[in-house]
Amino acid sequence: MIRSLMTMGEDKQKERRFHITYRVETGNLLLREFLHSKGISKRTLTAIKYAGGEITVNSVVQNVRYMLRQGDEVGVTLPQEVPSAGLLPETGPLTKIYEDEALLVLDKPSGQSTIPSRDHPAGTVANFVAGKFKREGIPATVHVATRLDRDTSGLICIAKNRHIHHLLSEQIRNSGFRRQYIAIVHGTVVQEEWTIEAPIGRKDGSIIERIVRQDGQYARTDVTVLKRFQKDGQQYTQVALHLHTGRTHQIRVHMQWSGHPLAGDDLYGGTHEHIQRQALHCTEIQFSHPLTGESLDFQSNMPLDMQKMLSQNL
Repeated sequence: MIRSLMTMGEDKQKERRFHITYRVETGNLLLREFLHSKGISKRTLTAIKYAGGEITVNSVVQNVRYMLRQGDEVGVTLPQEVPSAGLLPETGPLTKIYEDEALLVLDKPSGQSTIPSRDHPAGTVANFVAGKFKREGIPATVHVATRLDRDTSGLICIAKNRHIHHLLSEQIRNSGFRRQYIAIVHGTVVQEEWTIEAPIGRKDGSIIERIVRQDGQYARTDVTVLKRFQKDGQQYTQVALHLHTGRTHQIRVHMQWSGHPLAGDDLYGGTHEHIQRQALHCTEIQFSHPLTGESLDFQSNMPLDMQKMLSQNL
C-alpha cells in the first residue's frame, strides 16, 4: 500500500512525504534484508536515516537490525525531497495518460524537449511537471525515467521520487520495461523482422551525433515491418521498433546504420520532403508498477503528421 503523508514541520507548514506499507509474509528475517528485497537501496536507507525519513514495524520506529516476524507491518516514510533549484517551475499543458502517488505517464508532442538544455532552457516537459508539483504541494524534483528526443513524440514515464526512479531504472536495466515505437523510414525494408545489435558511441568531434562503433555501448533494437508504400516516386516503410536498451538516439542511429534512416531526420540522413521532423513516435510502454507489481500498459495514437504521411498512400 502506498500513500502520501501530511505532517507538520518545525515551521508549522504542511510538508508532504511519501509513505509505503508492506506486510511481512515470512518471519525470521532482518528488517535490512526485507527492505533490500523490496528494492530499497543503501542510498535510500541512508537518506531515510539522516534526512528526515522513518522506518517502523507495527507503528514503532525500529532500526534495520530488527528481526521481523510473519504478519508484521513495515512502514517506510521517505524524507521530503528538495526540488531542484536549477529547474524553473512553469505552467504549461501536459497530456496526462496516467497518474498515481508514485508515477506520472505523459504523451509528449514533437517539438518539446523533455528536460532543459542550453538551447532550450524553458518550456520543457520537466519545467511544466515541476510547476505541477509545486502547485499540488508535491515536494520532489522531476525524475524522468524514459526520455524522448525533442522531435520524437509519444509516451514518457516520470517518477515522483528518487526511490520510484530507482525501481523503474532497475526494470529498464533488466529488460522488464517494454518500449514500443512506430517509425517511417526511407527505402523498402526487405526483411519482415530482425534484430539490430550494434554498439553505439559518440561521433568524434560532435557533442550531439552518435554512430555505431566497436567501442560503443551495447544496444539492441527489434524491428518489424508494418507497411511498405510509395510517395511521390519514393519508397518508404513503416516499422515497429522494440527497444531493449536506451542509448542516446538509438533508433535513429540503428536505422541509419541499416541503410534506412528515419524520414525527416536530417541529422542521420533523412529528408524533410514529406515530414518536418523525425517520423518517430513512442506508441506503447509496458511495465510493472514499481510498488504494487501490477502490470501496466499504456498506448498512444500516432500524431497527425505521421498519420498524414501514411493516409495519403492508403
